[in-house]
Amino acid sequence: MSTRAMGPLAGIGWLKSGINLGRTNAKAIFGGAALVLVGTLLPSAITYPLQKAMADDPKTFVIIMAISMVAGLLLAPLIGGFFAVIDAAENGRPAKATNVFALYRRGTFARMVGFGLGMLVLYAIAFGLVLAVVGTGIIDWYMAVLAAQANHHPEAIPSLPSGFGAALALGSVLWLLIAGVYSIALGQAALAGRTALDALRDGVLGSLKNLLPLLVMVIVGFFAMLVFILVLGLLVMLLALLGKLVGTWLMIVLVVPLYIAMFLALYVVMFGTMYAMWRDICADDRQENAVITQVAV
Repeated sequence: MSTRAMGPLAGIGWLKSGINLGRTNAKAIFGGAALVLVGTLLPSAITYPLQKAMADDPKTFVIIMAISMVAGLLLAPLIGGFFAVIDAAENGRPAKATNVFALYRRGTFARMVGFGLGMLVLYAIAFGLVLAVVGTGIIDWYMAVLAAQANHHPEAIPSLPSGFGAALALGSVLWLLIAGVYSIALGQAALAGRTALDALRDGVLGSLKNLLPLLVMVIVGFFAMLVFILVLGLLVMLLALLGKLVGTWLMIVLVVPLYIAMFLALYVVMFGTMYAMWRDICADDRQENAVITQVAV
């Protein structure tokens, strides 16, 4: 499986594709995004009460991490299924929102879980590299921040630890690389029929070849997000003013759907950008019948 090296401006094209996603089959795209969003939020129903109840217990952090990792592995086929829905919609094939569950029933569950496990290993390696550079003091600082937030004592939040700037810089570089690996490997595992190990290898090679367009994409996306947040903030302020004039109930009725729509839009743009990245970087030599969205769910 070959990977391509794209030009620097390809990153802008990936963002444009993500923003334009949903024009051909909005019902399947946004419906699938809603199902994925609900699925990814479900583990928080367990971890958030634990964090609130046992914020001072160091074991709580380990339990929360373990639950999050298991949930991430189990949700990998769901995310891969959404990738396949996007692929079907973008190529004019029939697709519906519930096709996001198709990878759970096509014998590809193990491959997608293997992909998720491989990504966890990469996360652990990246985290280990950061700790090797700045030491473990940043963990103590993070635990103190969690405890202060859970106990509603913001004044107890400690100052930034030494080496925080170096950790942030190194973490940003590793995050950029891992974001590319995740996008490419996800497409390879979900759509191209690659094994988990081969998909991750393709992801690493493809990301290393395309660090410059990845950087351009992140920079442009950052400024686009600032504009989006500014517009959203102004809209929320307008709705809040309207709520004061008419009633708080009106603000709630208007703001809640706005936030839901915002998260759905962000999900669609994010996964659409990832799909465009995979499509451009990976050669179109997928295995026959690897795409599953034509299967009725």
